[in-house]
Amino acid sequence: MVPHAVAIAVFCFCFFLVTLAGFFAGRWRRADLNSLEEWGLAGRKFGTLITWFLIGGDFYTAYTVIAVPAALYGTGAPGFFAIPYCILLYPYMMVVLPRLWNVCHRHGYITLADFAKGRHGSRALSIALALTGILATMPYIALQLVGMREVIAALGINGEWPLVAAFMILAAYTYTSGLRAPAAIAIVKDTMLYIMVLAAVVILPAKLGGYGHIFATAGASLATHKPAASVILKPSQYLSYSTLALGSAIALVLYPHTATGVLSAGSGRIIKRNAALMPAYNVLLALIALLGYMAIAAGIHTADTSSAVPLLFVKMFPEWFAGFCLAAIGIGALVPAAIMSIAASNLFTRNLYGELRRTPMTPHQESANAKLVSLFLKFGALAFVLFVKTQYAIELQLLGGIWIAQLFPAIVLGLFTRWFHARGLFWGWAAGMATGTSLALARDLKSSVYPFQFGTHVYAVYAAIPALLVNLVVAVAVTLLLNAMGTAHLPDQTQPGDYLPLEV
Repeated sequence: MVPHAVAIAVFCFCFFLVTLAGFFAGRWRRADLNSLEEWGLAGRKFGTLITWFLIGGDFYTAYTVIAVPAALYGTGAPGFFAIPYCILLYPYMMVVLPRLWNVCHRHGYITLADFAKGRHGSRALSIALALTGILATMPYIALQLVGMREVIAALGINGEWPLVAAFMILAAYTYTSGLRAPAAIAIVKDTMLYIMVLAAVVILPAKLGGYGHIFATAGASLATHKPAASVILKPSQYLSYSTLALGSAIALVLYPHTATGVLSAGSGRIIKRNAALMPAYNVLLALIALLGYMAIAAGIHTADTSSAVPLLFVKMFPEWFAGFCLAAIGIGALVPAAIMSIAASNLFTRNLYGELRRTPMTPHQESANAKLVSLFLKFGALAFVLFVKTQYAIELQLLGGIWIAQLFPAIVLGLFTRWFHARGLFWGWAAGMATGTSLALARDLKSSVYPFQFGTHVYAVYAAIPALLVNLVVAVAVTLLLNAMGTAHLPDQTQPGDYLPLEV
């Protein structure tokens, strides 16, 4: 008999259901999908509930479900940085994202680079931000494949064909249904995740002797690591932990897939409601993180920390429920991968290829081009995972987080002020990218935390923060210089009233 046959059957059945949902999503709120507005943003019509599921699917990916517990399994307390980072994220979302939705809706902007060009009047800045977004998103898509590969491996399925098959199906229904496909699947995925986590936090502690025993076992095991780890942060980790949380929160709002999820909402008010509702996902994430300690208490031994949670489910749950849980994680890869590929293809179509064409594209040409680019990005990520070491995808994703934070002055500050010159923002972006990249390379891309030494003291800081500070200093300096020279700002397409709610 095939090992884990029941789990595999349940896993395949769940995937079959979401595949049907993905293909039928094109008929949901039927519209002309030969328009980038409809294919790439679903016509900006999603209500509170759908937007909540969609943005949640954006933020809480398959790799999140695997990587956060894996961090606790391998390094202990520092892995919890994802919890305060999300706590910082939601007030930030409430202040920034409704203004972004308002102005983008009024001007038909589909990407953050569209907004940057309209606000700052600079084609060069728009292209720079589009390239940054695409480069930062590609390894993120690859990491969703890494998460799915871990799930498939835990089921005992040999070969890469299930991974290839799953992403061919993903490519097909994203091509036909656009953003409606991941929106429909996100509802199924999040429902399954909540069932999985609630069952895990009740059943597993009961089987493992309670939370006290779990923490005691995890603490004793982590203390044997080299270097020794702990379930409590050490004083030397405070600064790296806090700057990692802050920098990650700054960056997440600026990823292309976040913007795509936000701009698909029906109003800025819906975004505010979602910022208020999103902490429910943070409770879920905190419970998911504890699975790393549960894996230690359950005696899961693996050199690949990413496999800890899938192996935990296979060991501790009945076959049918293990298959259900692994399907929830696997489906959790499909939603963000689809949104990320759509977001990156929107950037390429609008802000790279579209900018370099001599004649503007028609809506049909835009959507056709975006669909093809979306396919290319998915299969590019698949090829990367199949033929390149997984560690490279992880390293590039760490670098991508540093890069994407460099959009903060042009986008977030640009939503509130026009003081910066476009040239200042461009050269600030270039300086920030160079600084962040050099700090990461100095650590051989093994960590995004850089140890700054001042005298006898070492301050470990998330590299995105000093890079962003350099970015801001250069942007301010160049702006002051241009003001002193009497250089005029480039034209601004937006008006102050564009940032206010439509109801006003």
